Amino acid sequence: MKIAVYGKGHVGGGLADLWERAGHQVQRLGRDGGEVSGVDVVLVSVPGKVLAEAIGKLNGAQGKTVIDATNRFGTEPPPGFRSNAEFIKSKTNGPTAKAFNINFAALYAKLREARKPPSNLWCGDNEARAVVEQLSRDAGYDPVYAGPLTNAADQEHLIKIIFAINQGGLGPFVYRIAHPDQL
Repeated sequence: MKIAVYGKGHVGGGLADLWERAGHQVQRLGRDGGEVSGVDVVLVSVPGKVLAEAIGKLNGAQGKTVIDATNRFGTEPPPGFRSNAEFIKSKTNGPTAKAFNINFAALYAKLREARKPPSNLWCGDNEARAVVEQLSRDAGYDPVYAGPLTNAADQEHLIKIIFAINQGGLGPFVYRIAHPDQL
């Protein structure tokens, strides 16, 4: 699969590394954005506070499958939208998903050491499902579907709980959502 990763930080850079190791062709884009018309999927992993400006720097994203991995740390989504993911969909008009935003990038290198794959909670358009679930598995996660894109705002708010657990003493962690017989 040809993937454009927009954002070279811990999340974007780390996922790009994992996907390259899994055999995907990855185009890495920094803060200046770039041309993405030649890829199959775009991961947006920029700081939430610059999303509105950043999305305007992507050329060729129209109709592409886009995975939103942004978080809103103390910011609101762009005006008129409940979530960053819904804003992105309004700009690209393609299948859109919210994923990879509630996992600790610091643990990417340890994912394959887990007894069972940790979960990657995602929500989004059904047309994005095959891509999101494949890229989740290729990164070392077990994808867990959390409903349609209208649930993206709830998933974006979940980061507050994830960070509260982290700061409460556990530190960076993985989670597994599964039937008891799969634990």
